[in-house]
Amino acid sequence: MQNNRTGPGAVSRRRFLQSTGAAAAAFTIVPRRVLGGPGYTAPSDTVNVAIIGAGGQGIQNLRELLEQPDVRIPAVCDVAETVDYSRFYYGGAGGRLPAIELVERRQAGRNSGEGAFRCAGYADFRRMLDREKALDAVLVATPDHTHAVAVMAAIRSGKHVYCEKPLAHSVWEVRRITEEAAAAGVATQMGNQGHSGEGIRLTVEWLAAGAIGTVREVHSWATGFDPLPGRTGCPRDLPPVPAGMDWDLWIGPAPYRPYHPAYAPFNWRDWWDFGTDIIGDMGCHNMDPAFWALDLGAPESAHARIVPGDPEMTPYASTVHYKFPARGERPAIRMTWYSMLMPPRPEEFEPGRDLIGDGNGILFVGDRGKILCGGWGGSPRLIPETRMRDFERPPRTLTRSMGHHRDWIEACKGGPAASSNFQVAGPVTEAVLLGAAAIRSGKYLDWDSANMRVTNCSDADPFIRPEYRNGWTL
Repeated sequence: MQNNRTGPGAVSRRRFLQSTGAAAAAFTIVPRRVLGGPGYTAPSDTVNVAIIGAGGQGIQNLRELLEQPDVRIPAVCDVAETVDYSRFYYGGAGGRLPAIELVERRQAGRNSGEGAFRCAGYADFRRMLDREKALDAVLVATPDHTHAVAVMAAIRSGKHVYCEKPLAHSVWEVRRITEEAAAAGVATQMGNQGHSGEGIRLTVEWLAAGAIGTVREVHSWATGFDPLPGRTGCPRDLPPVPAGMDWDLWIGPAPYRPYHPAYAPFNWRDWWDFGTDIIGDMGCHNMDPAFWALDLGAPESAHARIVPGDPEMTPYASTVHYKFPARGERPAIRMTWYSMLMPPRPEEFEPGRDLIGDGNGILFVGDRGKILCGGWGGSPRLIPETRMRDFERPPRTLTRSMGHHRDWIEACKGGPAASSNFQVAGPVTEAVLLGAAAIRSGKYLDWDSANMRVTNCSDADPFIRPEYRNGWTL
């Protein structure tokens, strides 16, 4: 980590030695947190993290990082100065000015003697990475279509990276940033927070212990999303770009189109040029337990059924059917993803019980029973409840998480890799985005993962590796 100032603890220690003598010092060990005062973190132990994307989810991540005593936020980047999120579930304001105000308020005086704290603001992440030489890491929480360009720029600057899900907008981008992160040796983490939870670990342990026998079928789903009103294609009116917003930077590598509030700040996920549909959003959460527990790897095929709408927009509803090949002694797996739909009600359910919950989940079907989990890798349950009551839980064998952001910070400081690092999250995201390509193409896709190509349908090629707008490159 960068150490570009002399910490107050260093001065205190010299004075301590001078006043007590070397002999006393030889028998006395004083922690740096004591020398610097309560809550003090030595500069050499501090991780300097910049935020790229201070919208709703970016602000949520920022708040999490501000809870870490050894994290410092010296810079924030967002293409908009201020964005009103009060109508959305995030609430409050986003953009770089509210983010800077939050950082400076929370970090002022954190270490004794520091006084006022100043956080720099940028509209262009490339300029930030070029100017902020003391950065150790970045957190990327932009819309999907700019994930890869921001992540790759950070990796090539030698920064550790946390990126919100999905890792990128296309399979090709995911593969590239996964490979470059490994080559660079940087600490990484994808923002599928359930991967650090207790529920997903219990699921993996129970399935490994044979709680429901051999699994050959999986169902996962997400519902409860409000589609963009109207959904009648690209708007034709041309309202002015909001003051303080750089629309060209917001568009980034995507094909250019004029500003409209139908695209930003919130509804971008409904447009294929910017988002990856519900599967790209929630698949990285709700399908994740299957990849970990069953060691799925890459699918060999994917095909989709949709409730169609405007081709530039994501569909009203869809299902994606995957085939995963056998892996060693593990059998082939069929997995079905449901967006705004639900799988059939399990026959083991008690009267009146249904797959409602929070509208997110995953169901494992084994030859000796079924396990149902909530969204984000939530707590597993054998069904029916009589099976759950009689279930003898196996021992806990997996390392427990200190917290999704905490694990990444520890990895940045040289600790173990975070559990959803890019080498783990990359294959999950590739499969999710192959499903998005199947939705967009409307074709059955035979997938050659090693060569990253669909072998039977060239129509899907632009969705596997999209072209970038002039001036942008990976």
